[in-house]
Amino acid sequence: MRFLKSCAAALFASVALCAPAFAQDSEAPATERPNRSVFAGDWVTVGLGVGFSPSYDGSDQYDLFPAPLIQGSVEGIDFGARGPGLYVDLIADGNSGKDVKFLAGPLVRFRMDRNNDIKDPVVRLLGEEDVAIEVGATAGVSFSKILHPFDSVSMSTDIQWDVAGAHKGRIISPSISYATPLSMAIFTMFSLSATHVDRNYADTYFSIDQAGSIASGLPVFDAKGGWKSYGASLLGALDLSGDARDGGWGIYAFVNYARLINDAARSPVTSLRGDATQWFMAGGVSYTF
Repeated sequence: MRFLKSCAAALFASVALCAPAFAQDSEAPATERPNRSVFAGDWVTVGLGVGFSPSYDGSDQYDLFPAPLIQGSVEGIDFGARGPGLYVDLIADGNSGKDVKFLAGPLVRFRMDRNNDIKDPVVRLLGEEDVAIEVGATAGVSFSKILHPFDSVSMSTDIQWDVAGAHKGRIISPSISYATPLSMAIFTMFSLSATHVDRNYADTYFSIDQAGSIASGLPVFDAKGGWKSYGASLLGALDLSGDARDGGWGIYAFVNYARLINDAARSPVTSLRGDATQWFMAGGVSYTF
């Protein structure tokens, strides 16, 4: 999986954001609600989708790949996919009914950018990178009932460090999103995000040393850390029964636009062999119980 497949983190987390909105129906008196929401207690969503993303971060050639989904909540502790990885929210307030909720907990991700299946023949001559194992934390806050009783605005930040020695760097990824159901069956979310990397990360994926220049013919380039990209995404999810509160089968579609900036865009692997504009798209089917 290439780096942009971490956009799947936003996708998989987004699918579960509809849970608090539909769970609010269960807070009404029993005489006012015909059905109890599956999201009011313990729940799990599993699914499988297909994604479409660049061959590597900065590439203009794209790959299809399977995108499995798992998300859920047990005893108020939320968990789920974080790209190719996992996060856990240790603050048990997911269905508390509060208008302000907090997120904080550990995460782990696997980064396989330029590890294999490098489509560009010139970039391939630079050699493959090792798989990075990134360990860190996620934290954020969500405000409910912004424009109506069932929407929310969420702000969060992920931070992680490579502990496997692949890039030996640090990544910070802040984001803000607005989520709202359009009906009892349809959910949408719009997000804005950015990514900041340190010198070690930038050097691994965007620098070209003398040996790499001789092997590939690309010019020598010394990438520095800083803001790497910004982006926007849109998610749509549909419950196939017509009522998301009863769980069951659903489908979703997701599109993410990202723009590489600074040295990530100036690097020859992007500017000469790829494209600073990066798209990630995915869709699939899920089941909630």
